[in-house]
Amino acid sequence: MKTTYAFDLQGKYAAYFLWVTILLFFQAAPSIAQEPPRGEIDINRFIAELFPIPPDDSEELYESLLQLYTNPLDLNTATPDDLAATFILSEEQLRSFFDYRVKAGALLSLYELQAIPGFDIYTIRRLLPFVTISTRAVSVQEALRNPGQHFLMYRSAKLLERQKGFTPQDSNSGAGTRYQGPPFNGYLRYRNARSGAYSFGITLEKDSGEKIWCWNAHRQIWGIDFTSFHVQLANRGKLKNLIIGDFQMQAGQGMLFGAGLSLGKGSEVIRTVYRSTTGAKPYTSATEANFFRGVTATWSITKQTDLAILASRTKRDATQEADSTHSGITTSLPVTGYHRTPSEIEKHNLLREQNIGFHLLHRPGSQKGQVGLTALFTDYNSFIRKRDLPYNRYEFSGKQNLVAGLHGDYRWQNVHFFTEAAISRSGGIGAIGGAIAGIGRKLDVSGMARHYARNFHTFYGNAASEATRPINERGAYAGVRWSPSRKWQWSGYFDYFRFPWLKYQVDKPSGGFDYFLHLLWKPSKRLNGYLLFHEKHKQINDPDAGAGDPLLRSVKRTAMLNCDYEVPLKCAFRTRLQYGRLKDGHARGSNGFTVVQDLTWHFSKIEISGRVAFFKTDDYDSRQYVYEKDMLYTFSVPAYYNTGTRHYLMARYMVSEGLKIWLRWSQTRYSDIDKISSGLGEIDGNKRSEAKVQVMYQF
Repeated sequence: MKTTYAFDLQGKYAAYFLWVTILLFFQAAPSIAQEPPRGEIDINRFIAELFPIPPDDSEELYESLLQLYTNPLDLNTATPDDLAATFILSEEQLRSFFDYRVKAGALLSLYELQAIPGFDIYTIRRLLPFVTISTRAVSVQEALRNPGQHFLMYRSAKLLERQKGFTPQDSNSGAGTRYQGPPFNGYLRYRNARSGAYSFGITLEKDSGEKIWCWNAHRQIWGIDFTSFHVQLANRGKLKNLIIGDFQMQAGQGMLFGAGLSLGKGSEVIRTVYRSTTGAKPYTSATEANFFRGVTATWSITKQTDLAILASRTKRDATQEADSTHSGITTSLPVTGYHRTPSEIEKHNLLREQNIGFHLLHRPGSQKGQVGLTALFTDYNSFIRKRDLPYNRYEFSGKQNLVAGLHGDYRWQNVHFFTEAAISRSGGIGAIGGAIAGIGRKLDVSGMARHYARNFHTFYGNAASEATRPINERGAYAGVRWSPSRKWQWSGYFDYFRFPWLKYQVDKPSGGFDYFLHLLWKPSKRLNGYLLFHEKHKQINDPDAGAGDPLLRSVKRTAMLNCDYEVPLKCAFRTRLQYGRLKDGHARGSNGFTVVQDLTWHFSKIEISGRVAFFKTDDYDSRQYVYEKDMLYTFSVPAYYNTGTRHYLMARYMVSEGLKIWLRWSQTRYSDIDKISSGLGEIDGNKRSEAKVQVMYQF
C-alpha cells in the first residue's frame, strides 16, 4: 500500500475539503495516483481463514467467493448487503464506510479507504481483491472496448494409476459395468465481462470416465457432458440487471433464494449468521445442480424499489421408478454430476423442472434497512415421492410447489437486526431472526434463532442450519469476537439444534449442540498464527439398542494449531498440526492427526508451491480435511485417512503478459493398505497420483 494522508471527517468538514483537494491533486498526477494492483487471490487460503474446518458445502462456498472475486464491487454503488457479503467488514466498519460516502460523496480512488475511520491496512488489503472504483457510468460499447475480464482457459487432469472402472470387462464375473469415457477430465471456460456493465461467458466440463461427446438436445446435453452459458446486461437506466442463460438468486436470509456466500459455521463467528441480499448473479460454476436456466430481469420501479422476476426451464438428474398410480415417479434427485456408467447416464437430465418467481425489494433512502417479498413456483413433469420410509414422511411429494416469504433488516447505530419468514404450499413454516452488534471497537456479538417445520419445503433455499437443508430443525446460535489489540483476537460460538422429526439413520427426534473457540495472534504483517478447538454433540442410532433408548450421543472433536509466515512477493511458509476424534456412546472412539508443511516461492515469472504432509487415523471416521493450494479457479480439500503421506508440487509460469500455464502433480501414499477406494473407483496398490495442467490466455 502507498502512503497517503487521512483526516478524521467526523464533524470536521474543513479537513474533508483539504483531503479532497490533496486527493484530486494526486489524481491529476498519473505517476503518483495509480490504483493499487489487483493481484490474484489465493481463494483456498482465504476460505481456510474463514472456515479452518471445511464445511460440507466447501465447493459452493468456493464458487460464491469466486463470484465476488470475478465480479468486483463498485464501492460507489455498493449497498451495505453487497459489502457485508464479503465477510471482511464489521458492523462498525460498514457504518463508517457509508457515513463517509454520504459526507464525502463518490470515492475517487481505492487509496481513499485509508481515510475512513476504523479501516486498518490489514482490512483494506483483504478487501482490495473484491472491490473497484468507477467514477462514471460507461456505455456498453465503451465497456466492451475496455473489459475488466476477458480470458479463455482450459484445464485437464488425470489419475496416473488405473481405476477398476477403466479396466477391461471381465466376462466371467457378473460385474460387467465400466466407465464409458476416457480417464481424464476436461474444463473449458471463456468469459468477457466488466463489473457493473455486462458479462457473457460459457463453461464446458466433462468428468473422468464420461464420454467426450454426446448430443441430446431434448435433455439439454449439447455435445459436452455439461454446458453452462450466460449473457448479462447491467445498469442500463431503469433496467438494473438482465441475465439470459444460467443464473442464481440470493435474497433475504436464504429461505427461498440462497445462492450467495452464506455457508457453514467457522472462525467468522459474527457475520456468518447474516445472509446478504445480492440479487441475481450469472452462474459460472461447473457444479451441475442448484441453478436456474432461463431469464431474469430487475427493474427500478422507483428510486428505492426494485422488482426482479425470473422464469426458468431446465433439466435435472433424476432416479425414476415405475408406479401404477402415476405411470412413473421420481424417487431422488442426484446432484453429483457424474455420468460415467450406463445407470448414471440413464439419470442424466431426465426430469424437467420449471420455475417462475419474483423478488420485490424496497430500500429507504437512509440506507439503514430494507424489506422484501419473495415467491417461487416450481413445476415438474414427473410425480416426486421419496422412498416409503418413516423419516421421509414429511418430505415433499407431488409435481408442484409454491413457497412465499417476507424478509427485512434494519441498522440502528452499531446494531443490525434481520429476519425472514416463509410458508410453503404444504403449510410448513420457516422463520429466522437475529442481530449483530458492535460494542465499541473491540467487541462484536451476534445471535440468531431459527425454526423450520418438518413439512417446510424450499428447493433453492439455503438458510442457516445445522442440516444441509432448512427443514425439520429448531435452533439458536450465539457468537462473540473480542479484539483487545491489533495482535490478538479471540472468537467463539455456541449453537444448539433440535430435530423434531426423524432423520436418515436417526429413528427418533434428536438434537445436539456444538461450540467453537478460536485464538488468533498477529504479531506482525508477515507472521500470524491461530489455535482452535471445535466440539460437536449429536444423537445417532445405537446399533446395540435393546428395549431402551435407541439413540446414543456422538461426540466429534477437532483441535488445530496453524502458523503462517510470509515475505511479500518472495516466499510464504505454513505449518499446521491437526487432531480429530470421533466417539459414539461406549465405543473406543476413532482418533486421527495430520502434520502439514506448505511452501510457496515467488520468482520473476514463475511461482512454485508445494506441500509435505503426514497423517494417521484409526479409520475413515476420524478422517482429516485440509485445504490445498490449487490452480486459479480450482478448489481442493481432500480427506486424509488411514496412515500415509500426501505431497504435491505446483508451478505457475507467466509465459507472457497474457499467457499463463499451471502444472500440478500430487500423490497420496498409504502404508497400511494395498487397495484404495472401492467399486469402479478402486485402485490396486497403495498410492494415488494425479497430474493436472491449466492454460489461461487473457486478451
